[in-house]
Amino acid sequence: MITARPSLQADRPPGDPKRRGSKSGRARQAPRFLVVFAVGVGLVFGFPGLFVLYRSVRLGAQLSSTFEEVRGPLWRTVLLAVSVSVSAAVIGTFLAFLLARTQLPGKRLLRVLLILPLVFPSFVGAAAFVTSWAPGGLTYEVLTAVGINPPRRFRGFVPAWMVLTLFTYPYVLLPVLARFRTLRISLEESARLLGNSSFAAFRRVTLPQLRPVVAAGSLLVFLYVISDYGAVQILGYDTLTRVVFSTLLSDQAVSFSAAFTVLALAWLVASQERKASARVGADDKAEPSIYRRPVQLGRAKVPALMVAWSVVIAAFVTPVATLLIWSGRGLSAGRVDLSELVGPTLTTVLAGVITGVLAILIVLPVAVLGVRFSTGVGRVAGTLVVAGFALPGVVIALAFVFWALNFPGASLLYQTLPLLIVAYVVHFGAQALGAGEGAVRAVPDRLREASRLLDASPLERLTRVELPLMRPGLTAGAGLVLLSTVKELPATLLLAPTGFETLATEIWGSFGEGFYAAAATSSLVLILVSGVLTWWLVLREPEEAPAGPPEVSVVQ
Repeated sequence: MITARPSLQADRPPGDPKRRGSKSGRARQAPRFLVVFAVGVGLVFGFPGLFVLYRSVRLGAQLSSTFEEVRGPLWRTVLLAVSVSVSAAVIGTFLAFLLARTQLPGKRLLRVLLILPLVFPSFVGAAAFVTSWAPGGLTYEVLTAVGINPPRRFRGFVPAWMVLTLFTYPYVLLPVLARFRTLRISLEESARLLGNSSFAAFRRVTLPQLRPVVAAGSLLVFLYVISDYGAVQILGYDTLTRVVFSTLLSDQAVSFSAAFTVLALAWLVASQERKASARVGADDKAEPSIYRRPVQLGRAKVPALMVAWSVVIAAFVTPVATLLIWSGRGLSAGRVDLSELVGPTLTTVLAGVITGVLAILIVLPVAVLGVRFSTGVGRVAGTLVVAGFALPGVVIALAFVFWALNFPGASLLYQTLPLLIVAYVVHFGAQALGAGEGAVRAVPDRLREASRLLDASPLERLTRVELPLMRPGLTAGAGLVLLSTVKELPATLLLAPTGFETLATEIWGSFGEGFYAAAATSSLVLILVSGVLTWWLVLREPEEAPAGPPEVSVVQ
């Protein structure tokens, strides 16, 4: 393994301007091929936004009528998105700490169960929650049995905040969990030896190193919430997406103006996050091989277990139990044929894996440009990539339909798998970018400089120095994209080749026709497939820590 003697500057926090390695690494001129590639990526990812702007201007929406239509939904959208982002950041970071740093019993199972809420199609998950909280539902009966009177109506801001938090905290959990694997735990132990409590050591030493990936994950949550339609409508909370969808056929001028408002909000938030992340360089505290002695929870073990399993029960067990009831009724009555789901399952896996791998390969150069080189091109390209996640999937699909039908030669790609994959990548590339930037920051500048001094070839530096540190973040990003792709619906309906059925389209067709048993069965198969893929591609890591320094305890 190529290593180097760490310098005194490695003890400075990431982003410190006095850190020579980071400063010199980011002061170099960016390679031309990276800049050209980033420009191309920015153009592709920015195309749906340009399409929305073009349609808004072309249709000539009246500013006064549009303002009256979007004013209330805009405020409610921002309120919900900020609230969900904060709660998801807290829950995701805390759960990542439990899974990465402690001896929490049942971690192997929890690592999968705590991520799977991400695969629920929002409209199915929200419908399952509404059914569970209704009289006769599972949650209603449990609460009644213990003497708690459930609310009469499970609708409004609080239910929407709760449900979306439970479905989106994995956006924070996965990248933070990957980042934990590259942090040097000895720094936190040194802080404890200097008299800091476990909480103080975590707050002063570990949390600053996690802040960039927590911010990136919270941004994904924010963008997801402002683009969601199914869950908020079922839960009776009016947001901007209601304006986009309800006026798409009756008043396209207002519909595209509302979509542009969503895009402008996403651009504003994403540009601020890009500006902040640009000040954070590579982390000189990362190590390719570190001791990971688990933290002993002591008296905190029982409360920690209660929190983790409460999240599992609320975010996973409750909706799955409802789906099992629906599916069981259909199977017992012979209304569901499992053999019909074999084809959609295979196409779902194919599309998800291809999109996950391709998204990482496409956005990784943008991540390298944004983290290691201080360039405006990198920041703009990163903002365009991130903003694409805020647009509803139907708008992105319409943009590519417009391109395919109006540009010479592009019609050959209409309703083909390559164009569908491109739409998936544009829609979910932001998830790969956040995790990819965390992966790039996990490679200290001093290791890269040392490998150059040892005359290692670029391939050797990549395979022996960088990839071992980057792999957890890259697989986490690919996993996020994969889990989002397998449940994507609008782009699939508009761009998929004839006969290309996925589990998401099966769920939508059955749900729309009132066949809840078939929809529930397809949802359960989707969850099962996603769980297997998540474990195999993302979470299959050794659990045992190598021998190292003495164990530390949270409770003195």
